[in-house]
Amino acid sequence: MKHSSKTAIGGIVSALSLTLLFMLSVIPFLTYALPALAGALIIIIVIELGKSWAAGVYATVSILAVLLVPNKEAAVMYVAFFGYYPIIKSLLESRMKKLPSLIIKTAVFSVSMLASYYLMIKFMGVEFDEIETFGKFAVPILLGAGIAVFLLYDYTLSAMIYTYMKRWRKRLGRVFK
Repeated sequence: MKHSSKTAIGGIVSALSLTLLFMLSVIPFLTYALPALAGALIIIIVIELGKSWAAGVYATVSILAVLLVPNKEAAVMYVAFFGYYPIIKSLLESRMKKLPSLIIKTAVFSVSMLASYYLMIKFMGVEFDEIETFGKFAVPILLGAGIAVFLLYDYTLSAMIYTYMKRWRKRLGRVFK
């Protein structure tokens, strides 16, 4: 594939990802779903262009999201986890067995979520209202729920990759030549 074609595909995926993040201005209750979906688009770049191009698209979307997206919590969620997760998933699953890979992916999720929320609370003024609701158990309860949702997200990404490889890649092959 020509360099210009790779750049065009990267630009299209970047634009789609940013569009999803901007949609939070219209649909604010999808604060976690839209960054997750924007990150899932990186799968196409990982498969078709490779991990280095995917890292470039991630960096581009991250910088633009932090600068331009009004919902900073969503931008941080993309930068802190959802944007690079398809790249990490690809690396770990290609080099490790299923269980160790899953443990490392879950640890990466947990650390990145705890760190991003800490930074958002400390420096961005995001309020953590759940402490009043759950008390001192707020962090463990929310992290446990987050891990459960993450495992579902990981499974869904795997299903999306399988479907793309088996059904869509042949049909879209002409576009990526």
